Amino acid sequence: MSQEKNQALLQSFNLNGLELPNRVVMAPMTRSRADNEGNVPTAELQGEYYQQRASAGLIISEGSQVSKEAVGYVNTPGIHTPEQVEGWKKVTEMVHEANGRIFIQLWHVGRMSHPDFHEGKKPLAPSPINPNAQSYTYEGFKDTVTPKEMTIEDIKRTVQDFKQAAKNAMDAGFDGVEIHSSNGYLFHQFFNGTSNQRSDEYGGSIQNRAKILFEVLDEVKQVMPEQKIGLRLNPSLDGVFGMTMDEETIPTFDYIVSKLNDYDLAYLHLSEPFTDVSDIPYAVTEIAKHYRPRYQGNLIINTNFDQEKGNRVIENGDADLVAYGKPYISNPDLVERFAQGVELSDWDEDTFYVPGKKGYLDYEKKTNS
Repeated sequence: MSQEKNQALLQSFNLNGLELPNRVVMAPMTRSRADNEGNVPTAELQGEYYQQRASAGLIISEGSQVSKEAVGYVNTPGIHTPEQVEGWKKVTEMVHEANGRIFIQLWHVGRMSHPDFHEGKKPLAPSPINPNAQSYTYEGFKDTVTPKEMTIEDIKRTVQDFKQAAKNAMDAGFDGVEIHSSNGYLFHQFFNGTSNQRSDEYGGSIQNRAKILFEVLDEVKQVMPEQKIGLRLNPSLDGVFGMTMDEETIPTFDYIVSKLNDYDLAYLHLSEPFTDVSDIPYAVTEIAKHYRPRYQGNLIINTNFDQEKGNRVIENGDADLVAYGKPYISNPDLVERFAQGVELSDWDEDTFYVPGKKGYLDYEKKTNS
């Protein structure tokens, strides 16, 4: 393992005004630890967890729902009640005390939810199409249902929910927000023709299917600086979370990414394909390479990177920063391990989504920070 101090991942970076000591990003990961009345993050759990990992160039928090309607997984923290804002305030204070930087990921799962979270009501989505996937409920995994097609009023309310959540995030002391428009959740459902079959202003053309995202961006930037807004996309997602690619999928993401150049965002966060898409004729197999020439701002890339691949993607000029997920679960001192050539510890998948400290706060640091 490389110990070179001048390796690309360990170089500092200016993220549109926010100085990062390195280019290692902690990716947003659901951990289902807000198992209390009101799904409030706490200093004892989330605060300690993120503080342990504060040497990352940037931490992006787990997805946090922007409203009760946005919930789709058990024990995930929100950012829509005063109690949640107060809880997150303690978390950001602890990260900043350890000289870290943290964005919050703003989340609405759309049709990936379940009536169990909504007093028996159907979850909201662009169109009434069941993703035929599973939602993680209080009683374990359950099959998804056919969702309720969002009315224009539902859409307008959801846009305002994101705006209010962004304002709440600023009040809670976050350094910025990431809008989760990825991985088969609400915005991604609007983008894709197989999940969005609307015939109004939010369906049909590529521009119409992307409309809600830009409405959200335009509202969010009224309550916080554009330079503190990040956005996540997963263009070549197929066969996961009920998403299916078609011939308009990549042209849709090309349009979105091109239009994002009109904004002065903190970054665009892209995922390489989650599955092998090489046999899909209209999929893009190398996302960073495809979008680097199309996007003029800062680019974060994610999905199955190790240290060597992370350094290489930056050296090749295909991304500015690399986001690490599972390695950050079991290696709170990931940056120091990269710097000192210390072997990575394995994670325990059985404790990814269970309550309590086990598999959450008990991974040891093995380096000199």
